[in-house]
Amino acid sequence: MTLWLLITRLGEAQILLPAAGLALLLLAQRQDSRAAALRWAMALCLGTLVTTASKVAFLGWGLGIAALDFTGFSGHSMYAASVDIPLLAVCTLALVGRGRWVGTLLGTGLAVLIAVSRVEVGAHSVSEAIAGFVLGGTLAAWVVAALPARWPAQSALRTAVGLAPLGLTLWLAAGVAWAPPPVTHALVIRLSLALSGHERPYTRAHLHAAPKTHVPARSWPPAGETDLA
Repeated sequence: MTLWLLITRLGEAQILLPAAGLALLLLAQRQDSRAAALRWAMALCLGTLVTTASKVAFLGWGLGIAALDFTGFSGHSMYAASVDIPLLAVCTLALVGRGRWVGTLLGTGLAVLIAVSRVEVGAHSVSEAIAGFVLGGTLAAWVVAALPARWPAQSALRTAVGLAPLGLTLWLAAGVAWAPPPVTHALVIRLSLALSGHERPYTRAHLHAAPKTHVPARSWPPAGETDLA
């Protein structure tokens, strides 16, 4: 497995969402960070909805932007930004009681790396990776803005949450090493076909095919052509 393939796994929802869930529970324990916890939960739901809708629109009906080679938001890029950026901001607050923007910058760097990996492994075009990162980054900024600038020292909570960076590192390493291949894309394909009535999903080749003509359901795209990137 190449380095880019290892890095790209760090954007999988099955690895990132459990870490975000734990952080949300920790934020909810503090009165001064409950608003941020609520925003984060809403942001993850919104990001998932927008990303899924864009994929369904293309896979089911072929709605994309050929000029930009765009078939939908990159889910890995979106989750990397919307989870890693607030998560590292929270870790920084927990460790030193301030410096949320330092954690934000570290999380942004990691999210950018994951977005680049999606292009390097051939899973997404540049426009899709950028769109996913911008969507997730915008949601993350909304969340981080709600975090308190300082966390007063609370020894018990600080000790527990202070282990978050180590726990996060171990979790990500374990996820990359042992997590099964993600099944989210296959589920989105099933949803797209169920809603559109087609037997096969549209592919990137269909996006760039010309001229485009109207075809009845159950006959387009041609059988055997799929795009799981």
